[in-house]
Amino acid sequence: MEQIAIDKLIENKTIENLKVSDKSDGYFLVKSYDIKTSNNKKKYIDITFADKTGEINAKLWEYNEKYLQIFQENNIVKARGEVIEWQGKKQFKISKIRGIIENDNINIDDFVPAAPISSDKMYAEINKYIEKIQDVEIKTLVSNIIKKYENKLKYYPAAKKNHHSYKGGLLYHILRMLQTGEKIGQVYDYLKMDYVYAGVILHDICKTSEMDSNELGIVSDYTTEGKLLGHIIQGIKEIEVQAELIGLDKEKSLILQHMILSHHYQPEYGSPKKPMTPEAELLHYLDIIDARMFDFENALKSVNPGEFSDRIWILDNRNVYKMEN
Repeated sequence: MEQIAIDKLIENKTIENLKVSDKSDGYFLVKSYDIKTSNNKKKYIDITFADKTGEINAKLWEYNEKYLQIFQENNIVKARGEVIEWQGKKQFKISKIRGIIENDNINIDDFVPAAPISSDKMYAEINKYIEKIQDVEIKTLVSNIIKKYENKLKYYPAAKKNHHSYKGGLLYHILRMLQTGEKIGQVYDYLKMDYVYAGVILHDICKTSEMDSNELGIVSDYTTEGKLLGHIIQGIKEIEVQAELIGLDKEKSLILQHMILSHHYQPEYGSPKKPMTPEAELLHYLDIIDARMFDFENALKSVNPGEFSDRIWILDNRNVYKMEN
């Protein structure tokens, strides 16, 4: 039986209503689901389907509690329906759905969106950057913290939604920021690269405490501490505690905490202070660059050369263009 991949559902330009028929049912990873109410006051289930090729929003308009049980007990479901376009975006309208059974012979790893580099390799590469930190105290602090979160880092996404929201996404985000930061440091040679490397590695590490993710990299919700504090405050606490354990110089600890505190730049995004050192300023822009480049790369996957994408909400609702050459 032919499996229709999500990227093919999204990319299809010639068939307005591409049906997933009896002969080509789709298997999908349920990344998230939510019960919502339509304009006519009827409940429906809003779902994000995913596989290794991408994601698509799905709607189950005939609400029934039995479907919730399917989603709660199955990471993967088998669905039938059709792809429609709603407000400029592709949407999967479900006509039939069930959980997987033994005869389906599914390998869940075939459906899990993941970083393009293995987690073990990324973790090893990040440790090479730790070795480049010359200050022994800072190196010890960063090494202790990353070892503490090693297991979670191997599968955690960088976000519940949006950039790097897949298995190993947090490691991938950190690694690409380190690689970009290293190149920028070759231009602006006055930067203290020990702090750049340490700040990049530690800036989002407490997302492993902020979010509740399973080993497939799927976030079910934010933790209680994550909702009350957020990963920035959690990260500052982590540095403060570990700094006291190793006797880290007070100024070094404060500078690292400031980098974490200020990396979102604006109070409305969780940073009550703007960067006050060039290393903190760079950390903010490294974070922005990697998130934006991920969003552009992701948006252009389903765009033909010489054409524009649909409006991308995370990119300020812009249409992005894919060059022919």
